[in-house]
Amino acid sequence: MPKENTTKNFVLRIDGDTWEALEKWAADEFRSVNGQLQWIIAEALRKSGRKKK
Repeated sequence: MPKENTTKNFVLRIDGDTWEALEKWAADEFRSVNGQLQWIIAEALRKSGRKKK
């Protein structure tokens, strides 16, 4: 049976300086902070060989 592609929600605590840096980075790449975090996590998983493209 194939895995269902579902989105999971969770709470993340992050300090203010990190949040501001993420907001700027996300804006520079025309993404939301949520979208930027998803991209960062996906890239880290791909680069570590834990997730295929």
